Amino acid sequence: MTTLVWFRSDLRLADNAALSAAVATGAAVVPVYIHAPGEEGPWEPGGASRWWLHHSLTQLRQSLEALGAGLCVRASDDSLAGLQRLVRECAATRVVWNRRYEPSLRARDEIIKRTLREQGIEADSYASALLHEPWSVRTRSGTPYQVFTPFWRHCKSLTDPAEPLPAPQMLRGPTTWPASQTIESLALLPALDWPAGLAAVWTPGEHEALRRLERFAGEALADYSSRRDEPGTRGTSRLSPHLHFGEIGPRQIWHAVRRAALAQGRNLSWRDSQFLAEVGWREFAHHLLYHFPHTPERPLRANFERFPWQSSPESLRAWQRGKTGYPIVDAGMRELWRTGWMHNRVRMVTASFLVKDLLLPWNCGARWFWDTLVDADLASNTLGWQWVAGCGADAAPFFRIFNPVTQGTRFDGAAAYVRRWVPELAALPDSWIHEPWAAPASVLSAAGVHLGVDYPKPLVDHDSARQRALRAFATIRG
Repeated sequence: MTTLVWFRSDLRLADNAALSAAVATGAAVVPVYIHAPGEEGPWEPGGASRWWLHHSLTQLRQSLEALGAGLCVRASDDSLAGLQRLVRECAATRVVWNRRYEPSLRARDEIIKRTLREQGIEADSYASALLHEPWSVRTRSGTPYQVFTPFWRHCKSLTDPAEPLPAPQMLRGPTTWPASQTIESLALLPALDWPAGLAAVWTPGEHEALRRLERFAGEALADYSSRRDEPGTRGTSRLSPHLHFGEIGPRQIWHAVRRAALAQGRNLSWRDSQFLAEVGWREFAHHLLYHFPHTPERPLRANFERFPWQSSPESLRAWQRGKTGYPIVDAGMRELWRTGWMHNRVRMVTASFLVKDLLLPWNCGARWFWDTLVDADLASNTLGWQWVAGCGADAAPFFRIFNPVTQGTRFDGAAAYVRRWVPELAALPDSWIHEPWAAPASVLSAAGVHLGVDYPKPLVDHDSARQRALRAFATIRG
């Protein structure tokens, strides 16, 4: 007997429920990856995600080969047809995979499971991407949660996640392996040299994900609560892209944090870890996407359908390229473009600037992040943008408008972050670097800064933009 293990966003060997289920039967195992981006509806992977996928698949193939197997790669417009061909080629009797929760893929997977079963093929899916299935966590009245705190409190009251499954020590393959395309044939890498910045910062793959988790748990976890909002320091785990591609699973993170807390003898309960709450926020994002599948395109709060958004391609372009004239915003947008990632505090600041200072639609920002983030996750991206815009679940009120100067001064007081990503301002004193337009001419001259030449003047006046945003919000409050 032969089992096809259909890899998707679970590009790892350890704690991979579908792979473990296939190995447990003693059947021959054929790992398969079918590249069918068109099936993801309007949310095909963006440029940064495709770059990561190329390298993650390469690492997965090498890991599988080390176990005596391989990875059969196919490109197809129809995953069902691709699986059916492989079933025939391998004389497979079973197909297994780990569940995904994006609306278009949920519908596709149900059709695949039903069709294969009707054809006499065992087809089973497993939970491997989340701590709790989205349908398993509900309020006392049986409705989905729309506020994070009670959602996470409920999750923490449930049975602890099971210990992660070990990676198989070997895989028994079929007598004859099916033909495979090369990963290069999928044309995932951008033609431009843009990925050079990504490669300088990131190493995709399961091995690096586990190494990063171990280092974070041992070195930075204890100070996470006090350092996580400082973009100029390494206070966060940077595990988000590894989680998105399934190079590591949330159960592995959960238990690593628990072990680290016990080993360090800290008084704070690991259950109350602020870092685990971030894992919970990811769970909440998938919970919302599952129950409100329209939210990637439309606001959860229906009154925001009437919001009077503006249209300004010039302002949008300036925001995308980090040329707004507000240093903390520009630093974040340049970090994103160069590295495919942005610190979470700065994500909130840059998003607030787009939707509230510039009054540009949150969808525009979500699309840009989708194409440029290596951790572009539909659930988290949607929740984050709707949170900032005030139109989603548990959202920040629209009238909470981040002041980019205050945010920069508070969380990047020594300006290490701004100086790294906006080097043309590096010589300015800390007292002026977050608002260079207010600096005396002598200070600007001494720092070699010529506003409007070396660095742009502010696109908008924040105080005036704030009042404009509040007037716009007043039109939909009823």
